[in-house]
Amino acid sequence: MSQPFSIAIHGGAGTILREKMSEELKVAILSDLEKSVKAGHQILDQGGTALDAVVAAVKVMEDSPLFNAGKGSVLTNKEMVEMDASVMDGRDSNAGAIAGVRHIRNPIELARDVMLHSDHVFLMGEGAEEFGFSRGFDFTEQDYFFTERRYEQLQAMKEKNGFALSEAKYPDDRKHGTVGAVALDQQGNLAAATSTGGVTNKKFGRIGDSPIIGAGTIAENGNVAVSCTGMGEYFIRKTVAADVAARMKYLKEDVHTACETIIQGDLKTIGGEGGLIALDGRGEIHFAMNSSGMYRAAIDCDGKLSVKIYADE
Repeated sequence: MSQPFSIAIHGGAGTILREKMSEELKVAILSDLEKSVKAGHQILDQGGTALDAVVAAVKVMEDSPLFNAGKGSVLTNKEMVEMDASVMDGRDSNAGAIAGVRHIRNPIELARDVMLHSDHVFLMGEGAEEFGFSRGFDFTEQDYFFTERRYEQLQAMKEKNGFALSEAKYPDDRKHGTVGAVALDQQGNLAAATSTGGVTNKKFGRIGDSPIIGAGTIAENGNVAVSCTGMGEYFIRKTVAADVAARMKYLKEDVHTACETIIQGDLKTIGGEGGLIALDGRGEIHFAMNSSGMYRAAIDCDGKLSVKIYADE
């Protein structure tokens, strides 16, 4: 007998300002979030795996210029994209991750291939791309990833010589751009996926939490699947995803308590802003954030769709 199934996604958390959000942009963001979560849910509904569902959901957001992953990735100090991604399968704790890739259209698919078709968990830069091309991935020119919005953000950042915008031109300039998905399939398997372009004006090959298993992504069957979004350096220091899983596994906390304790407690205490999505072994979904908003959507075990932006929704 098949089990209940559910899926949740996020498109980044942070300072997302209502007063700067045009109705046109809001409609476009909500539309892409809905398209993403439905893509993943369709796979679950047809009996597919949680792993395939989270990859499909994330891929939709990577293909949209509205999110900081894939097509919409922010630019580095050298005016190019460097993208990171990871996946984890709760069935056997298998995982795959890549960092600093520049010519892969859908980094989440490459992370999955690292997991399924290599002896490794984490590949970086040119090596990750070399592996991808050996697997049949197409070389994607940097021009594909270029958007005027990201170029404007980079120039504004360079003027301030920083990598965190202090003045928002766009409604989510101060949002920490990451996309992710968590899912429970009809066989009772959990999976998580996370993908990002990093932070605007990053230098020296900076990498955040998104491709790091245990920091930005985790999945354990019977326990929880987590995908994080926020100030990566803090999520790494607090190994946020693994902490949620540990609290649930050893302290027997429910998914809501574990997530809120970390996001509103330990992480916030050291100055970390952001959020996460989590889904437990029964399909219960929780969104946690200590910021004013998080792009998010879910389809729960009853088939109910929700799509939201602000923290007070």
